[in-house]
Amino acid sequence: MLAFGGETLVLTHDVLVEGVHVLPGSDSADIAWKLVAVNLSDLAAKGAEPVGILLGHMLGEGDARFIEGLREVIATYGVPLLGGDTVKGGTQRSWGVTALGRATHLPVPSRSGAQVGDGIFVTGALGAAMLGHDALTGGAQADTAAYLRPLPLLAEGRVLAPLVTAMMDVSDGLLLDAWRLGNASGVTLDLQSASIPVADEARRDECLRWGDDYQLLFTAPGTDALPVAAGRIGTVAPPGNGPLRLDGQLLSFGDGLGYTHG
Repeated sequence: MLAFGGETLVLTHDVLVEGVHVLPGSDSADIAWKLVAVNLSDLAAKGAEPVGILLGHMLGEGDARFIEGLREVIATYGVPLLGGDTVKGGTQRSWGVTALGRATHLPVPSRSGAQVGDGIFVTGALGAAMLGHDALTGGAQADTAAYLRPLPLLAEGRVLAPLVTAMMDVSDGLLLDAWRLGNASGVTLDLQSASIPVADEARRDECLRWGDDYQLLFTAPGTDALPVAAGRIGTVAPPGNGPLRLDGQLLSFGDGLGYTHG
């Protein structure tokens, strides 16, 4: 975050790597959409209104389709392309976006404000992106949109910003991101598995760990009515022996809670 004149700017940057964050041979239009969307999701978690993006693009096959997808996503969310750079590189391509947003509420929501007694909420089902990825890689048939073209919850983030005590988007798996939020806040997030909405009940545990969902995870006083559709999945407890419990069992960072970057 950066104070600038009478505004507070929110800046974020994410990179997608072929074969890591997107499947090899993916439609470049989908890559462009996802690249912008995941950055806008970071702004949503801060309750920020997008101002524009800067693009870093590695030239290669499918660039015309990339431009089509880029035009589509920036038109959908009304986010101008402010500039950026293009380069030639190796066979494994990567793309980056820096997104700039304007805070709509101060203080800007962070991961570190959860209070004991708060409810813990999530805006939607987890695991839809996992099912889409599996369908694209030879698994059971499923809707692939959640994986290929995630939808940043910008409007939801803006209306929640004045109400939440802590908020972040779920990118690396609900359990891992909940661990991070609890750790940053110095509390224990006590989650109830049966209360967490998932896209596939038979794969509930995987849905909680896989990631790429871009739902909003937040804490708020449990008695307050919420202006968005969200389910309560637990309660913020005093700090115990760690920042996360699931059904009463303490989980540690090393338990394979979600996607880590090495």
